[in-house]
Amino acid sequence: MFTVSASTLRRVLWLDAASCLGMGLSHLALSEPLSGWTGIPATWLQVAALVVFGAASLAAWLASRAEPPAGGVKLLAVGNFAWVAASLWLAFGAGLSLTALGLGWVLAQALMVLVLAELEWAGARRAQGLAMA
Repeated sequence: MFTVSASTLRRVLWLDAASCLGMGLSHLALSEPLSGWTGIPATWLQVAALVVFGAASLAAWLASRAEPPAGGVKLLAVGNFAWVAASLWLAFGAGLSLTALGLGWVLAQALMVLVLAELEWAGARRAQGLAMA
């Protein structure tokens, strides 16, 4: 197991916020072309955008704290783990005809979100340990 310092955790949270914001904006602004390129229905992309805007807001709020609260970071990490599970379902269980680009996109972003979630979870465990000391 590894540890994540408070400053590293804050950078991870800012990266999470920025990536969510970028993905959400692209899903809203480009939902129709993205749907054609990926095989993901435009409505699903738009709903995903709203979900990631909420995650971006939480991540940015947490990142703006000198010591992000462990409970909030864990909540974000759990949401990210759920996103990964939903992405795997989308890729392999939703019955969609994803294009090769769509499958690659879904799996690549799921991997990135998994890394963020792992780092956030490690940072939350560290913060929680410090609070208990």
